[in-house]
Amino acid sequence: MLLVCLVFAPSAVSAGGLAGSLPFAAVIAIVGLGQMLVVQQGGFDLSLAGGVSLAVVVTTHLSGGNDADLLSSVMIAFGFALVAGCVNGILVGVIRLNAIIATIGMNALLYGAVFAVSGGVPRITTPLMAEIAGGKTFGLPNSVLFAVVIMVVVSFVLKASVAGRRFEAIGANPQAAHAAGLPVRRYQAAAYVLAQLLYCVAGVLISGITREPTAFQGDSLLLPSVAVVVLAGTSLLGGRGFPISTVIAAFFLNQLSQFALAVGVPFSAQTIIQALALVFGIGVYSVHFKRAATNRATMSNSEETDDV
Repeated sequence: MLLVCLVFAPSAVSAGGLAGSLPFAAVIAIVGLGQMLVVQQGGFDLSLAGGVSLAVVVTTHLSGGNDADLLSSVMIAFGFALVAGCVNGILVGVIRLNAIIATIGMNALLYGAVFAVSGGVPRITTPLMAEIAGGKTFGLPNSVLFAVVIMVVVSFVLKASVAGRRFEAIGANPQAAHAAGLPVRRYQAAAYVLAQLLYCVAGVLISGITREPTAFQGDSLLLPSVAVVVLAGTSLLGGRGFPISTVIAAFFLNQLSQFALAVGVPFSAQTIIQALALVFGIGVYSVHFKRAATNRATMSNSEETDDV
């Protein structure tokens, strides 16, 4: 993608272009990691938009542009995220409601809270938040550093801890995990809690990256969050997740959007581009899955022939 941009749209990979696009790629990466945890358990979290938007308005409105109130407003935003995640987890993981239905309902409740807090009116963020989220360290946007740290933590927990391996095993086969004595419902509920916390981190960063964020910042992140998970190779049926690939896919998808804008594709077509990327990812996985199923069937037939 970078090579294509260098040849056909150099402005998309210029220093100014990357400085403006990398923070938003980092936000997509963070919400993508949250969505990945839910997809690993065979679900979808459609309350992402409301969770991100609520974090944005709580951070900006409750702080009122005052740095002294920033910490308390961020903590309140995380409190809302924790409650929303727990409710989603109980509805889906414990009560066993359909994930799409439950999270759509939660999304409506979260947007109700958005209007209660903001009235739908945007507000300028605090100078401190703008410096933290929109500033740079060692020449890199701070938001990118946040995304990298979160990716490292998620990768370590999933791949190098007992809890992470159990989490992936439960996602791959809940029935077998239950038969092995693993607390299936607890892990499935935890996925929604952790996802909401990551959405909150993304919302707080957006409140600093964007000078005057709207009350609907999360709307544009739902489709990309699913697209990057699929492009990264995580099965929609649950199982193993790929945090590093998810972050790379987020930066790829963001660069693809920048390339499209640079060559003159209207901004309104961005959703179509993201949808095509999602379809491509699903198509690739479907072909791989069908080949794997064919290979297993062939091996099974060969073993039966040998037995005969």
